[in-house]
Amino acid sequence: MSQSEFEFRTWGGKRVGSGRHPKGEKAGVSHLSRPDLTGRHPVHVTLRLVYGLGYLRAHSRMRAIEGVLREAKERFGLRIIHYSVQGMHLHLIVEAEDRRALARGMQGLAIRLAKRLNRLVRRHGPVFADRYHSHVLRSRREVSNALRYVARNYAHHAREHVPRDFVDPCSSARWLETSPSADAPVAPASVWLLRSVVSME
Repeated sequence: MSQSEFEFRTWGGKRVGSGRHPKGEKAGVSHLSRPDLTGRHPVHVTLRLVYGLGYLRAHSRMRAIEGVLREAKERFGLRIIHYSVQGMHLHLIVEAEDRRALARGMQGLAIRLAKRLNRLVRRHGPVFADRYHSHVLRSRREVSNALRYVARNYAHHAREHVPRDFVDPCSSARWLETSPSADAPVAPASVWLLRSVVSME
């Protein structure tokens, strides 16, 4: 008499289709712990927004975004030093005392941006496509590259020719070599790495 085979049920391990799913077709920003951060190092942050909000560089949306940046530039535990607004995403260069301050500050900024943009376009629901992406800038070379990338991001994405001396009005490029005024949507840099790199060249 042959012994019948039977399948054991398993109660642990990863199930097919389990886990957190991306909001789009591709996986977004990793949910692993973010790298450690000290107040000596600025951070390059990218925020990607969902479809349905319209072109972010349009005048009304730019006014709303810059209004939020102006209100939040030295609040929520972080300082907003530079920014660039593209069609569907934002780049920021910020200062924060530590990883917790960065997370708290970005949460407060995201909430304000979501409320302001949703009210502007008369919609409800999520505004951001995923968690913000952050990259800690640990050297003058990294800071210089990040400043150049943020200031020239429109030229990087644009399909038409953009002159080399083009100053993007939807960015903080005009404050790269001068201190921002009190009513600017950015704060003056306090971290040495940002103050020591004053030019895109």
